[in-house]
Amino acid sequence: MATVQRQPLAAQAARLLLDRIRAGEWQLGHKLPGETTLAAQLGVGRSTLREAIRELSGQGVLESRQGAGVFVTALEVTEDWDAVLRRADIVAVIEARIAIEAEAAALAAQRRTPADLRTMRRALAVRARADDSVEHLVDADTAFHRTVIAAAHNEILLQLFDAFVPRVHRAMSEMLRIRPMPDPAADHAAHEALFAAIRDRAAEAASTASRVHLSALTAALG
Repeated sequence: MATVQRQPLAAQAARLLLDRIRAGEWQLGHKLPGETTLAAQLGVGRSTLREAIRELSGQGVLESRQGAGVFVTALEVTEDWDAVLRRADIVAVIEARIAIEAEAAALAAQRRTPADLRTMRRALAVRARADDSVEHLVDADTAFHRTVIAAAHNEILLQLFDAFVPRVHRAMSEMLRIRPMPDPAADHAAHEALFAAIRDRAAEAASTASRVHLSALTAALG
């Protein structure tokens, strides 16, 4: 069995533990052996082992439960979300947006308030006037889509959307500079249809309108 041989000991121990988790020695939800046993297996002291466990806990792989022990909560270290998005193909990002925004549109149709509708209507009006530059159009478009997400009243969906914004903003700006929108009126009408479905509390129609619009964007970017 591999033991720690080089500095830093805690980082080495964390890597060895992760390798054993990846190899399937402990499955998701399983409890790790006790400190004394595990420290002996790795060839480190208990304080070094605790530091290694803290490192993997911070990365979402392990969880220390008071009085119960240490449990496997993930089989891989979660990569930094911003790094994932920077590397991701823009079509993949839009596909993820479809999954999020189609559901958010349906929720918005069910949960929107009069204040939400006013905010959405203002954002839609700004978008209709944003034809002086690509940057303004993309900014206005993003702002409108965010009001839809906000009307769903789900903080997680809103945070996911906000994480996508920088990657999508750059890609859309670049695309529109190269290939201007062929029918801006039709594109804006699609946004109006989405707003109308949410206003009318038509959840299925709102979801469909969001999916159709973003699918068209995927096709344009592909």
